[in-house]
Amino acid sequence: MSNPIPNLFRFPELKDRILFTLFILLIYRIGAHITAPGVNLAELQAQFGALEGTLFGVYDMFVGGGLSRATIFALGIMPYISAAIMFQLLAAVFPTIEKLQKEGEEGRKKLTQWTRYTTVVLSAAQSYGYSVFLSSTEGAVQNPGFLFTFTTVMTLTVGATFIMWLGEQITEHGVGNGMSLLIFFSIIEGFPSAVVRTWEAFTVGEIGPVAMVALLGVVIGVTAGVTSMTMAARQIPVQIPRKVVGRGRIQEGQKSFVPVRVNAAGVMPIIFAQSFIIVPGTLAAFSSATFISELAEMFQPGNWLYYVSYGILTVFFTYFYTAIIFNPVDLAENLKKQGAFIPGVKPGSRTAEYIDRVLTRVTLPGAIYLALIALLPFWIFDIFDIQTFFFGGTGLLIVVGVGLDTVQRAQQHLLLRHYDGFMKKGRVKVRGRQNYM
Repeated sequence: MSNPIPNLFRFPELKDRILFTLFILLIYRIGAHITAPGVNLAELQAQFGALEGTLFGVYDMFVGGGLSRATIFALGIMPYISAAIMFQLLAAVFPTIEKLQKEGEEGRKKLTQWTRYTTVVLSAAQSYGYSVFLSSTEGAVQNPGFLFTFTTVMTLTVGATFIMWLGEQITEHGVGNGMSLLIFFSIIEGFPSAVVRTWEAFTVGEIGPVAMVALLGVVIGVTAGVTSMTMAARQIPVQIPRKVVGRGRIQEGQKSFVPVRVNAAGVMPIIFAQSFIIVPGTLAAFSSATFISELAEMFQPGNWLYYVSYGILTVFFTYFYTAIIFNPVDLAENLKKQGAFIPGVKPGSRTAEYIDRVLTRVTLPGAIYLALIALLPFWIFDIFDIQTFFFGGTGLLIVVGVGLDTVQRAQQHLLLRHYDGFMKKGRVKVRGRQNYM
C-alpha cells in the first residue's frame, strides 16, 4: 500500500471520488479565467506588474493569478481561510469558541456555520476594497462609479461563496481537503508558464548551464527536504495500563505514542511573516512619501535587514502558531482521563510541562527549517543573479504538504476498501460453514 497510484482507478468508489474532484477543480479553473464585468484587462495587467512584490502579489499567487486578471473568482478561497484562521486564533481568547471546539460534532457544525457567515462578510469587504483599487487604477475600469462598485462587490462575493461551496464538496465527496486542493491547483497553475520563462532565459543566456544545473539540484534537494520534514515527528511514548472490562475480563496494557510533528505549524508562519515584511512595499506603492519609499527600499530582497527580519518573523510565528494549535494542557488532561501516562512522568501538570518542553525543543529545528526554506530562493537569485525562476519556498511548501496529505487520504480509502473486502469474505465463509453444519 506504499504506492497507491496504480490502484487508484481499480475501485469504482475511489475512481468516482477522483473524477468528481477533478471536475470541481476544472470548474474552479474555468471561473478563474472569466474577467469581471467592466474591467479593461490589458490596462490592469500593465499596472499590476508594479505590485508584484506587495501584498497584492502574494495574494495573487494563492488565487492562481485571479487578482491580476480581475476574474469572478479573484478572491479565491482566501476569505474562507482567513475566517477559519481567525476563529482558530480567537479560541485562545474567547472561552465560548474554545468550548465549541471541544463539543464534538455539534460544536464543529456551529463553528463551520459561523465561519461561512464570516466568509461572506470578509468577501464583501475585500470585494469593495478591490473595486476601489480598480477604480483608482488609471484605465483599468471602463466606467467607474457606483454601478461598477456594486456589480464588482456582488460578483466577487458570490464567486468567493461559490468557491467555498466547491471546496466543501471536494472534502465531502472527493479526495483530500477541498480548501487546500484549491490553493494547491492555484499555485501549480502558474508553474508551466514559469518553467517556459525560465527555459527562455536559459536559451538567451540569462541563466548559464552551471547555474541551471545547480538550480535544478537545489529544487530537487529542497523538495526532498520539505517532504521529509513535513512527515518528521517526535514520538512521545505512552503507556495504557491493563484494566478490567465487562464481566471480569482483563484487557492487557498497551504501548502507544503521541506524535509531535517537527513542522506542526505548516506553511502558516511563512504566510504571516510575508504579510508583515511586505507592508512597507505595499504602502510605498500607494504613497509618494519619501520616508515610506526609503523604508520600503530597506525591506527589499537583497538587503540584510530584509533577510534578518524575515527569518526572525518566521521563527516567531512558528512558535506562536504552534502554541495556538497544540495545547499540552488539553493533551495531558485527555491522557489522564483515559488512564494513560508517559513512563517516568506523573500525570496532570507534570505531563503537560513535559509535553511543552518536548514541543519547544522540537519546534526549534522546524522553525529554523521554515526560515531557511523561505530565504533560500532569494539567496539563490542573488548568488546566480537570476531575475526569473519558478522556484519559491512558500509555494513549494504548500504543494508538497497538500500533495502528501492527498496521497495519505487516498491510501486511507484503499485501506478501507481492503478491510471491507476482507470482512465480506469472512462473512461469506462463516455463513457457508453455518449452512454446512
